[in-house]
Amino acid sequence: MTYNLLKGKKGIIFGALNEKSIAWRIALKAHDEGANFTLTNLPSSIRLGETENLCKITNSSLIPADTTNINDLENLLNNSMEILGGKIDFILHSVAMSYNVRKNRDYDDVDYDFFTKTIDISALSFHKLLQSAKKLDAINEWGSVVALSYIASKRTLHGYNDMADAKALLESIARSFGYIYGKEKKVRVNTVSQSPTKTTAGSGVKGIQGLLDFTERMSPLGNASADECADFCITLFSDLTRKITMQNIYHDGGFSSMGMSLKAMTQYNKCLDEEE
Repeated sequence: MTYNLLKGKKGIIFGALNEKSIAWRIALKAHDEGANFTLTNLPSSIRLGETENLCKITNSSLIPADTTNINDLENLLNNSMEILGGKIDFILHSVAMSYNVRKNRDYDDVDYDFFTKTIDISALSFHKLLQSAKKLDAINEWGSVVALSYIASKRTLHGYNDMADAKALLESIARSFGYIYGKEKKVRVNTVSQSPTKTTAGSGVKGIQGLLDFTERMSPLGNASADECADFCITLFSDLTRKITMQNIYHDGGFSSMGMSLKAMTQYNKCLDEEE
């Protein structure tokens, strides 16, 4: 079912690599809800991924950009405004990567060059995007910028490594820049803390399958899927949420508010009984 929530709105969506990507699902939903938008990703990700297919499905233009490069971001914003015929109404930042995770470097033995790249790609790129958009006056009043985060920004989860630090910084940037952008331009800036999701990037996190099972048992509503995350992000892009800004919103089936569920405790006790 569609509601035309984004009819006439223009946007930019970062990070739609393939059908497993949350950004991919958000792009499909935004298209269904009437939005026009450009898609962007690293040139290398475009070569390895399937973003060009998504462009055909959503009738979107693809603009390669390195999110850590100011010139690329300014080019992306300017070209998007030219292609779409005006200022932007919404932006999705779905960009994250850790070489330490990819190389199986534990948090107490990280490579600091990798760590710096994690922060730049996964968090500072968000600040660079917002700063570039503000300087170019690229976003309409009451526009909405959303970045995808994760509960590891506030709680320690085994295997998430330096990405946890990056997500903490990402959320801080949303608050700090959200204040300035909201006060001066009425632009909303929020982060969405999604359930663990088996995306291409998420699959690289150590123990992801066990984590998915644990959070499913702990969450009263179960894990939120990529499609459900897309539905939620669409509401944040829409005019229905005009007064929500500077928030990190948990979209995780209630996991973030749980201590111990009956289902998880039952499984835990069962394991103890088996050990005896």
